[in-house]
Amino acid sequence: MQYRKLGKTGWQVSVIGLGTWNIGGQWGEVDDRTALATVWRAYECGVNFFDTADAYGEPPGRSEELLGRALQGIRHEVFIATKVGNWARRHGHPLPYTSPLHIIVCCHASLYRLRTDYIDLYQCHIGNPTDAEIEVFLEAFERLKEQGKIRAYGISTNSVDALMRFNKHGTCATCQLDYSILNRAPERDLLPYCQENGIGVIVRGPLAMGVLSGKFTPDTVFTDDVRRSWNEGERRERFLRRLEIVERLRFLERDGRTMAQAALQFVLSHPAVSCAIPGAKSPQQAEANANAGDGALTEEELKAIDEIVQPGTVV
Repeated sequence: MQYRKLGKTGWQVSVIGLGTWNIGGQWGEVDDRTALATVWRAYECGVNFFDTADAYGEPPGRSEELLGRALQGIRHEVFIATKVGNWARRHGHPLPYTSPLHIIVCCHASLYRLRTDYIDLYQCHIGNPTDAEIEVFLEAFERLKEQGKIRAYGISTNSVDALMRFNKHGTCATCQLDYSILNRAPERDLLPYCQENGIGVIVRGPLAMGVLSGKFTPDTVFTDDVRRSWNEGERRERFLRRLEIVERLRFLERDGRTMAQAALQFVLSHPAVSCAIPGAKSPQQAEANANAGDGALTEEELKAIDEIVQPGTVV
């Protein structure tokens, strides 16, 4: 496993982290034993950065609870990142986040579920917050830092405007963003801004919600809560277009490297990226993802990818 500095924090984090949205049940049923084993296998393979959110899981908070249970005994050896801003939104009961107290009470709840007395990285989970919301989040995050409840903070967004507004005081440590071979839009302005301002980049969606794993076919039917809408209409058409691109990328597969591992190594090839956080629903998936942190794509392979998906574009 390789390790890189995470922006202003100075922390050395594994280039492959573990995103724990998947273990909470929204991507299909995962029993507790499998969820805990998945986290542990990632750790055994060198992963030291674990990302979650208070909204992840069914019911919301389940992903945090499972991660907290799994990391008991090794908490001091890892970095925990969680997010705030989407609690109960999908159930129709979002918090207004009009006062720092809303964020502070959510932080206390996350600390309880994670079984820890501090969060390494606390992130705003509203992708395009208003100026008023930014003021509330920044005030809350600064209070929480002073109290020792969090160590650093950032935002999860694909909007460079939102990031710039959130970083107006130069205190934003990280940006979590959606980036993959199929979504190269961040290369236009978001990644350069992060690189110029010392903001650590955490890549979510490096496998494009599984499309870049290479395991799906035109006959695939999705049953999980997150991707069920891909079964018909425009989203189905886009899924099929993306599958065609994946077939053109099959040259990346070779002995000792899967399509998914190549996709992870692609996002890690950008110099602004600190860490990629693919999800996993089994110890085997966690191990395979972690193994991508031991290699890299060649310049020839990167040039070939550019011929299929042009830099700065989205499929």
